[in-house]
Amino acid sequence: MRLDNKVALITGAGQGIGRAIAEHYAREGARVAVADLELGRAEQVALAIVAAGGNAIALGMDVTDEQAVEQGVARLVRHWGRLDIALANAGIQHIDPLHRLSYADWSRVLKVHLDGAFLVTRAALQQMYANGGGTMLYMGSVHSLEASPLKAPYVAAKHGMLGLCRAVAKEGAEHGVRSNIICPGFVRTPLVERQIPEQARELGLSEEEVVRGVMLKNTVDGEFTTLEDVAELAVHLAAFPSAALTGQSVVVSHGWHMQ
Repeated sequence: MRLDNKVALITGAGQGIGRAIAEHYAREGARVAVADLELGRAEQVALAIVAAGGNAIALGMDVTDEQAVEQGVARLVRHWGRLDIALANAGIQHIDPLHRLSYADWSRVLKVHLDGAFLVTRAALQQMYANGGGTMLYMGSVHSLEASPLKAPYVAAKHGMLGLCRAVAKEGAEHGVRSNIICPGFVRTPLVERQIPEQARELGLSEEEVVRGVMLKNTVDGEFTTLEDVAELAVHLAAFPSAALTGQSVVVSHGWHMQ
């Protein structure tokens, strides 16, 4: 198994992409700390992993709360003795044109994505440096690399996470830490499902037109990226054996963005 006995922390793992990665990591032998804003969701995922023969614990974690992040990381280290892989995955979305976007909504999106990623990174690096290395991963987006209308705070936050990932790759190298960012296209998660009617209302389109003419317009085959696609890439990046692959944005988007 590619992640045998590695200890992994995944934030926002109570559903969607985070849950898929947590379950895949466990199947590959990792001990997984399932962190989520809603402890009940995290517990359901951890129980499902254990029932399937894996090893997991649940953490209630608001990634915008400095103390909650520090305490969560400390708890998993007390439980398993180390932290090898951390994935900053927690995120939210807000749909609005810039001229009507409130500062509160702008700040909320950046706080979860970017401030949350920083807090998780800092806590994780302290453990990884002490242990002689590790892997820091981020859940970016094609929007880490290009923009779309109506998503300014999300685009700005995802671009910022790419910068953070690269900074970690530079600083972490001497401590044996690699850092990469996963950049999916549209995946049919609860977050994306909520966007479809929101964009339909804002653009005056049907929901099917949003899916085909907006979300999947620039893919090569008109297909959504799947949870399994993203989870497999997350395993590959966590298991990669050297710093030959660090500081990189890895796009999984059915050709929507090519670099």
